[in-house]
Amino acid sequence: MKVLVAVKRVVDYNVKVRVKADGSDVDIANVKMSMNPFDEIAVEEAVRLKEAGKASEIVVVSMGVKQCEETLRTALAMGADRAIHVETDAELQPLAVAKLLKAIATQEAPQLLVLGKQAIDDDANQTGQMTAALLGWAQGTFASKVELGTGDVAVTREIDGGLETVNLTLPAVVTTDLRLNEPRYVKLPNIMAAKKKPLAKTTPADLGVDVAPRLKTLKVAEPAKRTAGIKVANAAELVAKLKNEAKVL
Repeated sequence: MKVLVAVKRVVDYNVKVRVKADGSDVDIANVKMSMNPFDEIAVEEAVRLKEAGKASEIVVVSMGVKQCEETLRTALAMGADRAIHVETDAELQPLAVAKLLKAIATQEAPQLLVLGKQAIDDDANQTGQMTAALLGWAQGTFASKVELGTGDVAVTREIDGGLETVNLTLPAVVTTDLRLNEPRYVKLPNIMAAKKKPLAKTTPADLGVDVAPRLKTLKVAEPAKRTAGIKVANAAELVAKLKNEAKVL
């Protein structure tokens, strides 16, 4: 069974994000970039499925600038078999990514498409759902447990009320949550071996996909600074401040 995994190159989660002076976007000049943490979990889960003998091939795909190759090589070092890079300098919004994933999935014909539930840069949480809709596949989002069967997959989802388990007929789309697994540490020999694994290149035009943005960013700004907390002498003073200052009562 073939598993397709989508990964995204984002600003590393340890980096303090800065906004450009003109407020047009986030400043990524000379900033450390890495694989989106939720997508890293998706790659790990695919590798575990292969190690368990339930998957025969893992294909990773990423869309974006040339530097996305580094992210793909990381996924290959984790255990993926080959990679596909859809190279473009255009701004890729969730719908465009979903259309590209549909095109890749149509070509590759995987039984399972796995990706992170959201990217930590835009926090959109849309791509997995849109891709499933475009493909007409079943979907299991926010997965904290994945059990692959013969022709189906059981996905335990994290929801507001606790956990929900859904049984999906393959092919299906699964988006991963934080508690699904802990990605492995990539060792140097695997990094070196990943350089020899195949990495194919294509473009949105080759796939027949229009990636023109449908949304326009008007302004990017940092959140307001939090003010220091205060202590109150009694409940009456607390109620007064909530009513007169915070105006929440």
